[in-house]
Amino acid sequence: MQAVDIINLSFRTVISHKLRSILTALGLIIGIASVIVLTSIGRGIHTYVLAEFTQFGTNLVAIFPGKTTTLGISGATISTVRPLSLADAVSLSKLDNVLAVLPLVQGNARIEAGKKQRRTTVLGVGAAVPEIWKIKVVKGRFLPVHEHVNPRAFAVLGHKLAVELFAESNPLGQRIRIGSDRFRVIGVMEKKGQMMGFDMDDMVYIPTAKALDMFDREGVMEIDLLYNSNMPVKTIENAIKRLLQLRHGREDFTIITQDQMLKSMGSILSVLTLSVAALGGISLLVGSVGILTIMTIAVSERISEIGLLRAVGAEQSMVFKLFLSEAIVLSFIGGALGVVLGVLIVQLIKLIVPELPVQLAWFYIMAAFAVSLLIGVTAGVIPAMKAARLHPLDALRAE
Repeated sequence: MQAVDIINLSFRTVISHKLRSILTALGLIIGIASVIVLTSIGRGIHTYVLAEFTQFGTNLVAIFPGKTTTLGISGATISTVRPLSLADAVSLSKLDNVLAVLPLVQGNARIEAGKKQRRTTVLGVGAAVPEIWKIKVVKGRFLPVHEHVNPRAFAVLGHKLAVELFAESNPLGQRIRIGSDRFRVIGVMEKKGQMMGFDMDDMVYIPTAKALDMFDREGVMEIDLLYNSNMPVKTIENAIKRLLQLRHGREDFTIITQDQMLKSMGSILSVLTLSVAALGGISLLVGSVGILTIMTIAVSERISEIGLLRAVGAEQSMVFKLFLSEAIVLSFIGGALGVVLGVLIVQLIKLIVPELPVQLAWFYIMAAFAVSLLIGVTAGVIPAMKAARLHPLDALRAE
């Protein structure tokens, strides 16, 4: 009997017992569909987070006060003997291949405009925000340059904050109070949405020096640096280290490149995707038990058939191949239906919940399908060996 004949006979046997075959393959179908849905959510989150993180560009370096060995966010590092200053930012801007520098101070304060007031995030920044963070000004202009020398009381509003404070009226030139100080609105930013949990539209931007006085800080929380993309990041990092070590006398700062951030975040998100894939794999394990059980029962039910095959000259190897082929066919059908079901569910999620980031992870889909075939081979070996070892006379007498 040729291999094609064995596969054809296996398909016919599986189809002739529809209910049993469906129930057997159901565990694999659910398992593979679970793997596809969970990994699609994991991959979608992975892509979404990295896209959110890189929307401000890719050739960025962040400098934090304090020597640490872990990644952090603005304001997360401890105070040092000599904090990062505006003078440090000015010196860094003069380095070769440095395109722009942004000293950053973050705080929270009460905003008043006429009879309206509320609390919101206040960012003390420099003029390079549109260039470094890739955010455009839709009305007016952004903060002028050289505000670290003699800062003026200028403010730029986020899109949402401008709407809430001034509704349909033009906010340009209007006076607002931030904390205890009065500022004049000179610009409104474009609608940007949320980034890493921060609502970029619900912020007000003021000069860094003004923010230092407002929040009574000695130094800035962070300095962001935009460098020429044609230069290796290591060259820029070394130049920053040399300059700040000369200014501070020692390395009391931490430099985090965007490549380091992306690698760390990518590793964490990849582990997350792998973890949810493992959860779906539990269903595949249950499916393998189902195939083993059904194939073992099938051997007991078809003893006479096995005896007849042996009596007409079928060798043990042929009987073994026949039952093993049936297990593989079952796992193939279950795997294929599971892939179809999983892809359909992912597409439905996209339609029903468009806010949820989902993306088909084809590597995990192919891996799950390969595992389903492996399960068929593994779960079919023991029943196939049991069938092949039956003595022809004993099998015929069992009827």
